[in-house]
Amino acid sequence: MAELGDFGEFNADDEDETDLETGESDVTTASESADTETEDAGASAGSETDTDDFETTAVEPRGEDSGIGALCVSQGLRVSEDEDETYLRAYITKGNRSSIRIGKYLLAPYPDGESLFCRIAGLEYAQQYHADDATEIHARRAMRQNGVDESDYKFMADLEPVAVLYDDSAEQGSANSRRQSGDDRELKRRMTDRVPKPQTIVREATDTEEIKTGLKIPEEGVFLGHLSVGGEKVRTAASPPTIDYRIKDDYDAGDPLVFRHSLVAGGTGSGKTHGAKNILRQYLSENRTYPMEDGRSVQTAVVQFDPQDEYAQMHDDNPEMTDDFERRLEREGIAHGGHDDTVAFVPKVGSSSYAAGHHRAECVEFTIPFSMVDDNPWLVAGSGLNDNQYGALVGVLLPRFRDQYGRGGTYEEFTTFLDDPALREELDESGRVHEATFDAVRRRVLGFGHVFDQDARAITDLVHEFVRPGGLTVVPTYHINDTRATEAIVLAVSSLLIDQKLSNDPTYDRIKETPLVLGMDEAHNFLTDADSVQAGKVIRKFTEAAKQGRKERLGLFLITQDPQDIADPVFKQINTTVVLNLGDEDAIKSVNIPSNLESKVPYMEKGQMVVYSPDNSEPVELIGLSKCVTRHGK
Repeated sequence: MAELGDFGEFNADDEDETDLETGESDVTTASESADTETEDAGASAGSETDTDDFETTAVEPRGEDSGIGALCVSQGLRVSEDEDETYLRAYITKGNRSSIRIGKYLLAPYPDGESLFCRIAGLEYAQQYHADDATEIHARRAMRQNGVDESDYKFMADLEPVAVLYDDSAEQGSANSRRQSGDDRELKRRMTDRVPKPQTIVREATDTEEIKTGLKIPEEGVFLGHLSVGGEKVRTAASPPTIDYRIKDDYDAGDPLVFRHSLVAGGTGSGKTHGAKNILRQYLSENRTYPMEDGRSVQTAVVQFDPQDEYAQMHDDNPEMTDDFERRLEREGIAHGGHDDTVAFVPKVGSSSYAAGHHRAECVEFTIPFSMVDDNPWLVAGSGLNDNQYGALVGVLLPRFRDQYGRGGTYEEFTTFLDDPALREELDESGRVHEATFDAVRRRVLGFGHVFDQDARAITDLVHEFVRPGGLTVVPTYHINDTRATEAIVLAVSSLLIDQKLSNDPTYDRIKETPLVLGMDEAHNFLTDADSVQAGKVIRKFTEAAKQGRKERLGLFLITQDPQDIADPVFKQINTTVVLNLGDEDAIKSVNIPSNLESKVPYMEKGQMVVYSPDNSEPVELIGLSKCVTRHGK
């Protein structure tokens, strides 16, 4: 038996401890011994002759890499009508790994010239060789290293197919000739209907036409922002390098989406008003017109209800606008600068006064005439009448009042009319209106004395000035401290516009014959779903307006921080949803955006947004303009 000598006292645990503390070991590894022997042999050979050198072998493949990796089939390569059964994975080479992000857009070509446009849905490091690295020794050795040797790991990207891109000029020549004359191609997209080949090289999509076609983004339309992934703008080799996102606004491409209604949802400080101003400014461009049934092309009028008194500033230029930024806007065809035709129509309410020191727009006072209650009796009903009480108001009291005072009767005359005890007794004895119902109606219609028939021109006399083609009308309500009065004014004016737009025999042709965008900030305060007669009437009116808006060239532009509070019948008619940062889980769920984008909403910075417009494009992430195109901020 061989003599063991000093090995009798060997302890493996002590040796590992020494290794980790000092970083050295007295034990020579097999590889180290082999290296030493090789060096000795080389030295010996060199001593015999200096002309014999070992020839080194290159470990890197010859040529240059193209793309960022290749599709692999080791774990399957499959496309299916069922998204859960689609399985596409790409191996990402070591030099490209640091730039890869979830959400980036990639292209995988087919042999015949078509391409699979896809996005990265997941990223994963996988082991190159089977080993258990969840050990103390691996962890502590990693803690003493300055980096990770990525060649020991596989970096895999899960791909989500979006569309197949193909050249529509295929019938005019071979694929090779088309590739040689790429300027003449016309890219189109179709649903994913074929699987790419194994080991297909994947590359990042950097061509503007490929990306816009893949995501179905229109070339022309209303500018919303620039395409982004993970808060970073998508860059291309074109000039400008960013990709502009636009909303279809031409009848040649279908109905303009402005008349299929928009919603801007975002929390406080998310850039909601900043973004809304930038969008509305595009609709006010002198180059943007819409054809009417009589053959005229007319600029749109914008009426914006403004509870925070911020939109009248759109009259003024932004003092922070630089020449360089302005030139960028001009290159991209983005309307900018203050809109001269901006007028603030200020509702006169009691003794309240409006201060206009933060903007230079013209101010015009108006009042709501009580005669408008004839067509919209719920304006004076408040939010507390039940069906029985509302029936008494509409079916008995208001007709009796009109018979006695005419259609020009005032609110003061109406309250005097209700104060008549003989009328109360007569209606009760005749069984038409019970005395308790009469008293309930009287209590709820009181308190509007500071709203109706104030010392200003009636809004019905100002329609021609109120709705102007190419003009922005702002209705500020910040100076009104009474919530009930604010609701009455906003709903009275919006009802006037909607009724005239939908009427087959309108009183005011100016409203009927002008394309109109009706903007409403804090829309959740007016379009909420509640158990009251007034709320039901309002929701039905706005739902009907939303359904017929496309035909009548009426678009709703709703802005809110509580989208979950907007009544469902109205919400269902919204075609374009712009979502900025929202922290409330119920609010995020209510906007119905895809789950992969929904998870990003609470973490988005100011100006970042998600746009979900199924009739315009795939759901995308955008970054809005860093500066407001008009004045913004008091």
